Amino acid sequence: MHKLNDFLVTLDGYLGGHPWFMILLIGTGLFFTIYLGFPQVRYFKHAIRITRGKYDHSHDIGDTSHFQSLATALSGTVGTGNIAGVALAIHLGGPAALFWMLLTAAIGMCTKMVEVSISHKYRDILPDGSVSGGPMYYMKKRLNITTKSGKIIKTGAIMGAFFAGATVLSSFGTGSLPQINSISNSVFATFGIKHIVTGAILAVLLGLVIIGGIKRIARVTSVLVPFMAILYLLGSLLVISSNYENIIPSFLSVFSDAFTGSAAAGGFLGATFAFAMNRGVNRGLFSNESGQGSAPIAHSAARAPEPVSEGMVALLEPFIDTICICTLTGLVVLSSGAWNTKTDNQFQATDIQILAGTFNDKEADDVERLSRHLRGDEFIDLYNGKLIIENGLIKDADVSIIHARSLAENVSFSVGKVPYTGEIPVSSGKITGSQAITVRGESLIHSAPMTTFAFSRSILKGYGAYIVTFSLLLFAFSTAISWSYYGDRSITYLFGPKYVIFYRIIFVAGFFIASFTDTTIIWSLSYIAIVLMAVPNLIGILLLRKEVKQAVKDYWLTFSKQYPAEKISGIMAKRFRDKD
Repeated sequence: MHKLNDFLVTLDGYLGGHPWFMILLIGTGLFFTIYLGFPQVRYFKHAIRITRGKYDHSHDIGDTSHFQSLATALSGTVGTGNIAGVALAIHLGGPAALFWMLLTAAIGMCTKMVEVSISHKYRDILPDGSVSGGPMYYMKKRLNITTKSGKIIKTGAIMGAFFAGATVLSSFGTGSLPQINSISNSVFATFGIKHIVTGAILAVLLGLVIIGGIKRIARVTSVLVPFMAILYLLGSLLVISSNYENIIPSFLSVFSDAFTGSAAAGGFLGATFAFAMNRGVNRGLFSNESGQGSAPIAHSAARAPEPVSEGMVALLEPFIDTICICTLTGLVVLSSGAWNTKTDNQFQATDIQILAGTFNDKEADDVERLSRHLRGDEFIDLYNGKLIIENGLIKDADVSIIHARSLAENVSFSVGKVPYTGEIPVSSGKITGSQAITVRGESLIHSAPMTTFAFSRSILKGYGAYIVTFSLLLFAFSTAISWSYYGDRSITYLFGPKYVIFYRIIFVAGFFIASFTDTTIIWSLSYIAIVLMAVPNLIGILLLRKEVKQAVKDYWLTFSKQYPAEKISGIMAKRFRDKD
């Protein structure tokens, strides 16, 4: 399993973690931002009006309102990425990573508008009157190639099937298995409730929600999303205000480090510009899913006479998800100092690496060597041999232990609660052998535990863990709800509606099983699935760029005729109205 996970991590390094993917993702967003004249700025107020239902008509076709579609899509993006993902990005890349998350979101607002607009235009109305849509439909209908002889090469249909297959895979990898695993771990750590109990209860609730299809999902998420956002907002503001003296320095570090990388500070060993940018962009996409093609599936169900109007509603998603909620988490982590403070914790076996030699993170030369080792620029020899342990402590060994990308201190070994005495075999820096040995010590932490630690460093103290746990539960559960819909629309596209029930049963069963099993491999697989969805979608919208631009023009012309007295936002819109 370790070898398989290492392979997936390596593969992700050539896909989502490679510069070519960042160039494609950000480049597409930048292109459309300029090509369409900065719609994320010019159409922002208009998007809010549409979401509020100001221009709704009773004859509009669809299963959900604008707000319900926005809430459903947001419930799919507002998840563990907002609590755990931001903390992980800062843990890896320092404060600079948050800057690149925010920039990715600002550009992603335009990408989201484009992908939703074109997907909504080519959605299918099924025989039962329900709606099925998403990037796979515009691919099938618009990206086939017709030769000079009139022969149709079904490239679009192949792209659509590929995208739909990746979406089904991602529905488990991104939207289900890791989500419940995060919930059950957090609930167990906070309340001591067994993982299988949490999994059983939430699996039943999930089944009751998704069996009702998009209409029930929309009703649940339209209530759940505002509630969980307000809860997390209040808790975050309490933490930030408790550390008010660090608010301005935290803001400054985000922007001052953006093009230089983050220097070593406390237990943090530093990060280069390229690494901080890579992690920030990667986590930004994972958080708001701009360009991935998932949100268009939810928005395709919206009652909207003009596809572009629904695209404008989608424009708000990255703003709410990343620019608002992720910034809150970033300020919580930075202002509290949790990002570079070592704390006592139980080490995860996959995060432990034992180096040959003694190092000190108070020495500049050692910090530089350790930092280069973690980046993969220059490797330090890994320890091979046997550690001699007496009463839980290492005896006479010239080694250093890395955990969570930091130099661990006061490391102890135990079996259960009893200090361990004996030998521990180590191969290539990893503990081997079948004996279950618990390793504890002081090191940095990351993901949800870091956010929990940050909340505790405020007036909330121990109660902060309850807010994080409850928020994580709501965020992750709502994500699973939405991704079940993305998966079942993909199954509908691939095999037809009658097979959706089988997918839902497997989805709920997998959700339950993942609550008490290791999902490390699933996380690694989900990063790859994100790329497999994003690449065909980004290529597709670039190929249809002229059609998108014409659709925006047509929208403003139609709007100006229906609402001649309405003040239209945007210079382009005003020009079209006056011309007409």
